[in-house]
Amino acid sequence: MAEAPLLSVSDLHAFYGESHVLHGAALEIREGEIVTLLGRNGAGKTTTLKSIMGMMAKRRGSIRYGGVETIAMASDRIARLGIALCPEERGIFTSLNVEENLLLPPKIAPGGLSLDEIFELFPNLRERLRSPGGKLSGGEQQMLAIGRILRTGARLLMLDEPTEGLAPVIIQQIARTIEKLKAKGFTILLVEQNFRWASALADRFYVMDHGQIVEAFNSAELPANRDKLHAYLGV
Repeated sequence: MAEAPLLSVSDLHAFYGESHVLHGAALEIREGEIVTLLGRNGAGKTTTLKSIMGMMAKRRGSIRYGGVETIAMASDRIARLGIALCPEERGIFTSLNVEENLLLPPKIAPGGLSLDEIFELFPNLRERLRSPGGKLSGGEQQMLAIGRILRTGARLLMLDEPTEGLAPVIIQQIARTIEKLKAKGFTILLVEQNFRWASALADRFYVMDHGQIVEAFNSAELPANRDKLHAYLGV
């Protein structure tokens, strides 16, 4: 019997006011996988993450995490089940220093990383421990945003465009971090415009277009699907 998915999304619809953004999206993620959600700007990728996190006021369908239906849950209850979102805008508290930002989120389950473990992944943060969030570089802010959710004990990490606007050396550091997190048993759902970067990390890929999942394939099937990806992503 195939392993039951950790996260199962089916027939997901989401709305911004009267604007219908997701049109029956469906995807599955198994424990320990890195899954990448691909698509052009406006395809519905970020809305999918927000819907999973319970941050969309109007949504319908089914979102099951660990066998628990969450579609009617508030976002704080969903977070306490073990899901964390690192948003595209990072959400750093600019007036708080690095340590205060890291310590702010509550622990929701055992298994979160300690500050020392986070500093092993991101040595820059140890060096900037007393620096206000607003004084960090873009790369350091991204490290801080990821490090902050690692303390909580969440096991499903959703990362929205973690490499956007960053220098190549920082992008590679984030890639190494994601590989280490997978080795520690974390499950990762990654939204990323940089397909070439994501393709080296992910076990499986979903392609989204106009609020629907239009293609799904694993890393071994990637070469056979490059033409389709070029068509959907324009890469």
